[in-house]
Amino acid sequence: MTYSFEETEELSLLRETVRAFARKEIAPLAHQLDKEECFSADLTRKMGALGLFGTIVSPEYGGQGMDYLSYIVAVEELARVDASQAATIAAHNSLGAGPLYYYGNETQKQTYLPDLCHGEGLWAFGLTEPDAGSDAQASKTMATYDKTKDEWVIRGSKLWITNSASELTRGITVQAVTGADDKGRPELSCFLVQTPAAGLTQQVMKDKMMWRASNTGELVFEDVRVPSSAMLGKRGQGFKIMMETLDNGRLSIAAMGLGLAKGALDMALEYAGQRKTFGQAIGKHQAIGFKLAEMATRTEAAENLLYKACCLRQEQKPYQKYAAMAKLYCSEVAEYCAREGQQIFGGYGLMKEFPIERFYRDAALLRIGEGTSEIQRMVISRYLGC
Repeated sequence: MTYSFEETEELSLLRETVRAFARKEIAPLAHQLDKEECFSADLTRKMGALGLFGTIVSPEYGGQGMDYLSYIVAVEELARVDASQAATIAAHNSLGAGPLYYYGNETQKQTYLPDLCHGEGLWAFGLTEPDAGSDAQASKTMATYDKTKDEWVIRGSKLWITNSASELTRGITVQAVTGADDKGRPELSCFLVQTPAAGLTQQVMKDKMMWRASNTGELVFEDVRVPSSAMLGKRGQGFKIMMETLDNGRLSIAAMGLGLAKGALDMALEYAGQRKTFGQAIGKHQAIGFKLAEMATRTEAAENLLYKACCLRQEQKPYQKYAAMAKLYCSEVAEYCAREGQQIFGGYGLMKEFPIERFYRDAALLRIGEGTSEIQRMVISRYLGC
């Protein structure tokens, strides 16, 4: 038998630790942070102190050296309480520290990773642009080589970049066009830009519907200079780095979806046991009982799909198709559970004092970030040979 559905003692302890932290430290603040659209540097530092930064990075560079399933469970438990805080950790690990760890040279790893693993700062992933989202190869940000100074000069803009404009932001991995390949297609490369940097404007994006306590930035590069040693990987390898990074990121978005779905189910079950109509708890009414049964069944299926993808990844087996499936399914289950949970709450579910309202809004991003549901279906269909 190769499948095991029983958690190890270590994984259970991690789950209980993160869940207790989320309930004690995050839950009391989540409503107010959402209301004020406020990123909490204090909570972020506390998550760093708990060991949630650098989770997948080797202890050699200051990380926790967790396997991928453990990291995913940590993100899941944060999202069970607040998607904004889960987003901070997921983006930092999968999109920030991850590319540095997997593609950085020894000097880059030794320079950046220890601080990023100890909660001293956040690192962002600069891919999306105003006209380049799903079509990531349409990037217009340019990097021109200045031979006289052995520097690259970056010009362009990035949009919707998590962790990129906070007081804790220490740097951004930026994809830029560095020329053209032999077929005339854009040659894309990645650069490590430390912040603050001359010519770089970091603007916090406000008025979001969801993840209101997560830091989201708009970035403008006006002749931002970086040394040639700041290139991540090889010249022309940028698109490969970005796409492989997104494969990993899809697992963390799926974990956020699974956690949000479980949180919505938790709230709905509790409310259905307390609220009474026609002389009994509403959970005893078949209409509500069936909703809860469907939520529980879909959540269970989502968990199994996601954990399978994680196990394949950590066993270094092909996992990309399952990562896309998990991201697609978990995000849509999250939306389903948030919507049905809100329906169970009735009118109260429309009021901001009840967390299910925030969960309903937060679920919307999961269908869009790290590749929309439509893009995931395209990815999956290609693996099927379509």
